[in-house]
Parts: sequence; C-alpha cells; structure tokens
Amino acid sequence: MKESQPARNGILSLAIRDKAVLQAAHMPFIRNGGLFVPTADAYELGDEVFVLLTLPGEPFGMPNRIPLAGKVIWITPPDCEGQRVAGIGIQFSEPDNPLTAIVKDWLGDASPAERETHTL
Repeated sequence: MKESQPARNGILSLAIRDKAVLQAAHMPFIRNGGLFVPTADAYELGDEVFVLLTLPGEPFGMPNRIPLAGKVIWITPPDCEGQRVAGIGIQFSEPDNPLTAIVKDWLGDASPAERETHTL
C-alpha cells in the first residue's frame, strides 16, 4: 500500500459563491487573516501554499480571482470526527490582503461565535 506524500508548496483553488461559504471558510482569529480551504490532499503544518480565490462577479470593485499566499496552520484530516470537512487552514502572508475588505463588507461585525465555520 502506497503512503500519500505531503503536497508541499501547493497551489489550491477555492470558490466563494455566497456569504455562507465565506462564513464557513473565514478564520478571523488568525493574525493577517486566514481561510479554510477544503482539500483531501496531505499537507503539514508550516507548508507554504498559494490559493486562487474565486469570487462571484466583481463585488466591491475587486477582481473575481484573487491570489493569496500563506502557510498551513490548521489541518482537518479526512474522516475527522463530527463530520467536519477535510482541509487546511491558511494564514495569509500579507497583513493587507485583499480578502480583508471583502470579509468586512460581506460579514460585517458579526461575532465569529455566531457563525458556524469549518474550524472552530
């Protein structure tokens, strides 16, 4: 049986189709911001990744594909208890990433505790 190898320096893709998807993926408790990306690929904490984020149309004057660089800081493995979605949490490298304005406009000041997410 072949063991899976970590997908280091990966390029991932995530489509945010509506507010609910953004709420579930957003990680507001992470410095510089963070995003959960569902994936079955194997990653390790600290792996550098690049995410191509797709947004519906061009809300808030932003392009509909946003490149984001970061590192893996959270892992939800496949077959996790509680029927959680497998994937990784990414901490953005840049403090002023373009997703910050979108999250603020879409989600407002709602407490993270009021929203169900993929992580906490």
